[in-house]
Amino acid sequence: MITASPIGRDGLSRRGVIATALAAGVTVPLGLAGRAAAGPARPVLPAPAGPFPIGTVPLHLVDRSRPDPVAGPGRHRELMVSVWYPAHDTARYPRAQWMADAPLSALLTHHDFPADAMRSPLTAGRVGAPVRRAGGRLPVVVFSHGAHDHRADHTIIVQELASHGYVVITVDHTYDAYVEFPDGRVLQPIIDSLGSADFAADIPFVLDCVEDLAAGRNPDAEGKPLPAGLRGAPDPRRVGMFGTSKGGTATALLMGMDSRVRAGLSLDAPMEPYVESDLDRPFMLMTADYTRAEPPVAQFWSHLTGWRLNVQPDGAVHRTYGDYQVVLPYLAAAVGMSDEELRNWVGTFDPVRAVRIQQAYPLAFFDLHLRGRRQRLMEGPSRAFPEVRYIP
Repeated sequence: MITASPIGRDGLSRRGVIATALAAGVTVPLGLAGRAAAGPARPVLPAPAGPFPIGTVPLHLVDRSRPDPVAGPGRHRELMVSVWYPAHDTARYPRAQWMADAPLSALLTHHDFPADAMRSPLTAGRVGAPVRRAGGRLPVVVFSHGAHDHRADHTIIVQELASHGYVVITVDHTYDAYVEFPDGRVLQPIIDSLGSADFAADIPFVLDCVEDLAAGRNPDAEGKPLPAGLRGAPDPRRVGMFGTSKGGTATALLMGMDSRVRAGLSLDAPMEPYVESDLDRPFMLMTADYTRAEPPVAQFWSHLTGWRLNVQPDGAVHRTYGDYQVVLPYLAAAVGMSDEELRNWVGTFDPVRAVRIQQAYPLAFFDLHLRGRRQRLMEGPSRAFPEVRYIP
């Protein structure tokens, strides 16, 4: 979620914005460091650390079993998703943008920035590149974003998983997302239009589409060509899910109603409404503002009867997890944001460390529970991450 809130007095200074962006792996165009308002420019997200290049493709999904809650009679629930995956022969394919231009402009103007303050960051994904399959099908992870946000807001984690051999599907929850459809419609969040249960209700259909892909079918509503090798690539028997904030709550709710998701990860979710039923499949909490001191989070924790883990970096806040840690310092330099304004957006946690934590912990969790590979990070404190506490 990209809303401001008070934080501590210490934090990034405007002089440190460019250095922070560079250290976190964001490319800064020549000349921007010398002038605060250099006009539209394009950062590049930190590169993933996995061994494989990655590809991506957007898909338009229409769930004809669900009426559209806003558009009226005769309309069905529509979702835009992106599929990320390990790829090969990527050089001739264009790099994917973090967001399409129109929804990015809507996001910026909604938060009182100029619509052209920043060009969409570039990702490591190559649009339409062929899928790399060394043997067998690929495990799947689904991502659900936070309130009033978009499916790209955790691309750093998504890229990391894809670069290690996962198919990752990111979902825009229509009417609570900044999203563009193939016919040119650009929709923005309608405040309080959807709850966590509505987010969760989108996912079974997405999982049906995973099964379609696994069976060699094309789930895209317009039947657009799929990247070579994507048909048959996902393994519907090895599916995980993660979400941030409202999407983290949706992950917990979804696992209570759909057994196809074998492991779930929440990034600082409020867990409201209360989760009432026990869950015996693996679940990890990465907390910050919504700790187990909050009754809904504590109640959810008490319902976890299987493998469970709660980690929390010292000094983390709600926006420590996510791409805004590296995107917003860059935007701050472009628009001349003050020290206090920048701190109100991203907190005081070191963005370089935030990126490394996001790359390491979700990957270790899903490698353990979807691939059966022992992971030291899942067993206790690590010297590589001294700021991360393991909360019993």
